[in-house]
Amino acid sequence: MGAPLKNASDLIDEGLKLILAKDMLGFADLWAEEGTMELPFAPPGAPRWFEGRAAVREYLRHYTDHLDVRAVHRNAVHVTTDPNVAIAELEVEGVAKGTGQDYRMRYIAVVIARDGEIIEYRDYWDPLAAQKNTGESASEVTPFPERAGHSA
Repeated sequence: MGAPLKNASDLIDEGLKLILAKDMLGFADLWAEEGTMELPFAPPGAPRWFEGRAAVREYLRHYTDHLDVRAVHRNAVHVTTDPNVAIAELEVEGVAKGTGQDYRMRYIAVVIARDGEIIEYRDYWDPLAAQKNTGESASEVTPFPERAGHSA
């Protein structure tokens, strides 16, 4: 008998390990083939919606080009009555490569899993804090401005 399928909390923990290891493609591979990623608080002109694992991979592949992640904190994970739905309070620390400035950002992520993979990931973050941390303009506030063509 195989190992039990990963639930949302398991996927969050695995994702944080991959982010700290700077393995963004491995992180993206946690998504189901048809999984989605939404950035509801992204500023105008920045990407907000990605449909499918390939789109998530393309979006995340350049993350470590912009940010040197030094620490990832799992402040809390709230599992709902459905173990395939969890809400994570996270914090990432590192250095913005473009400016050399310290980067510290808090995130809330809503993760929905099915069959051991992420099918929905909503990432709530503060674009003003990101702008301050990275020194980028409001339209470039995501670490991946070159992906702006994917915005919804």
